[in-house]
Amino acid sequence: MGATYVDVTIRNPAEPGRTWTAPFLVYTGAYDSLVPRRHLEAVGLRPRGSREYTLADGRRQSLDITVAEIEFEGERVGGTVVYGEEGAEPLLGVTALESGGFEVDPRSETLKRLPAVPLKWLARLGREQRAG
Repeated sequence: MGATYVDVTIRNPAEPGRTWTAPFLVYTGAYDSLVPRRHLEAVGLRPRGSREYTLADGRRQSLDITVAEIEFEGERVGGTVVYGEEGAEPLLGVTALESGGFEVDPRSETLKRLPAVPLKWLARLGREQRAG
């Protein structure tokens, strides 16, 4: 299987006119998206904390994170973005992908829009409220 890339715009939620756009590798092995630090700083985003991540080589590392708007394929979602090192390849993680209502089609190596975004817990919650 090859790699899937998609054009993504990272937007500062507090200043929506400040953006950065680039091709991102769609990486379903990562929960969160990753952008080189200098691009996040250029759009005015600042770290909001840090999180422990397991890297591809198995090492664990604490990395700075922030919250940004992530726009791709006509959808705009909010998500956690990891501050990557200089030269790091931008990654679109699975949480943004699923929040936007997409999955990767491995045959065509493109994004495929889901017919609906799963929200199954609401159906169960509704039954519990009616029964109670």
